[in-house]
Amino acid sequence: MKNSAYSELETRFKRLSSLREAAAVLHWDAAAMMPEGGAAARAEQLATLRVVCHEVLADAALPDLLAGAGGEPLDRWRAANLREMRRQWLHATSMPADLVAELSKAGSHCEMVWRKARPNNDFAMVLPHLEKLLSLVRAKADAKAARLGKSCYEALLDQWEPDGSTAAIDQLFGALAKELPDLIEGALAHQAKAPAPQKPEGPFPIAAQRAASLKLMEQLGFDFAHGRLDVSAHPFCGGTPDDVRITTRYDEDDFTRALMGVLHETGHALYERGLPAEWRTQPVGDARGMSVHESQSLLIEMQVCRSRAFLEFAAPILRAAFGGKGAAWEAENLHRLYTRVARSLIRVDADEVTYPAHVILRYRLERALIDGDLALADLPAAWNDGMRELLGVAPPDDRQGCLQDVHWYEGACGYFPTYTLGAMTAAQLFAAARAASPAIEPAIARGDFAPLLTWLRTNVHGLGSLLGTSELVENATGKPLDGAIFTHHLRRRYLGEN
Repeated sequence: MKNSAYSELETRFKRLSSLREAAAVLHWDAAAMMPEGGAAARAEQLATLRVVCHEVLADAALPDLLAGAGGEPLDRWRAANLREMRRQWLHATSMPADLVAELSKAGSHCEMVWRKARPNNDFAMVLPHLEKLLSLVRAKADAKAARLGKSCYEALLDQWEPDGSTAAIDQLFGALAKELPDLIEGALAHQAKAPAPQKPEGPFPIAAQRAASLKLMEQLGFDFAHGRLDVSAHPFCGGTPDDVRITTRYDEDDFTRALMGVLHETGHALYERGLPAEWRTQPVGDARGMSVHESQSLLIEMQVCRSRAFLEFAAPILRAAFGGKGAAWEAENLHRLYTRVARSLIRVDADEVTYPAHVILRYRLERALIDGDLALADLPAAWNDGMRELLGVAPPDDRQGCLQDVHWYEGACGYFPTYTLGAMTAAQLFAAARAASPAIEPAIARGDFAPLLTWLRTNVHGLGSLLGTSELVENATGKPLDGAIFTHHLRRRYLGEN
């Protein structure tokens, strides 16, 4: 293939990959390490890198190279790589470079303002910056919709969930929303029949929380030669597959919040590290969209690390880390604690049963914002109304309401549905993994995650973007994504049904 159109494309996309990885590390640094005074310069740096990335994709030679490569004999991986190259090109060429730069700067600036507004419970502080950012996001949506032949919201969704459709999401979320009230009520009634879990007594020093987190990360398979754990205002997994950066936030009164956040992000990190090394710098080697990515974090956090089997293994580690004594540190009590259902206000701290309601609310609101059916000034009230409708509670302030998540304040619209799509996918994948390898669950109870990780490497991680999302799920589990598998899991774990 030397000197072919396809080989030239590989060379160009390898360069693009390095530029994007540099931007990813700079973004992590901005969230975790950068002093406040560096914000303006960092915004310029990231904007410049993103414009250069855009220029690589918008190069006038690319259409001919893509057309020429389409006529070459390509194996399965290269054909999929070309498909993903063409998809990225379509997205990039839908937007002018000046809009890319404006969006990058506005997103960086709005996020920095949000970091002050959130702890100060000051939505008015960030509102004008968010209005400017949203206008740019709408301009991006308009441009992408025209280019991709999709609705504005679907054009944004497609960045995170390739070929995702609002019709499919509405069907899955609609069925789930109908079941959620009974599921939540049933779970609350079921847990009321059992003894309430004892909350281990704090304080829990940050150093001890970090040590316990590092130990469990290592046990799960996190590679510290290619990654690290830090602190940020909002937990995330960033960096690159060879340099994975995950963050959490600590609360000395409650170690469970940071620990489960770490385990969640570890699931993301394991996926990144498991992507096919031979395709590391090519689009086909990238993760397959965010519903698959979220399925990997939620499979680890929810399916595995809140299971009785995992807590049998983890209880002695946690007891030793915090010098705990008594029944509060027994596996049975920790299991009741980690599977406690409550009508909570904060998404990232929500339990597995109520979490989908948080996501459905955000999905509805961001669609309304993009479509122009909801004014930003009315967002706090709409948020509170939605919380009452879906969860029966309303936040007392915006800090616990519409200011709690960073996504909109950095310009990431269309992302939220992938959390619950990921939860559904996680339940289906874990059920398939256990059916294929009955040794997985007993191994988890011993702290041996190799059987599960081997199955995931084979059926998800190692495939990168070779397959489309629907094809990947069906290939791994034998059927298309089925929301009933997720609700069955919830009923079995939280209502005691078989």
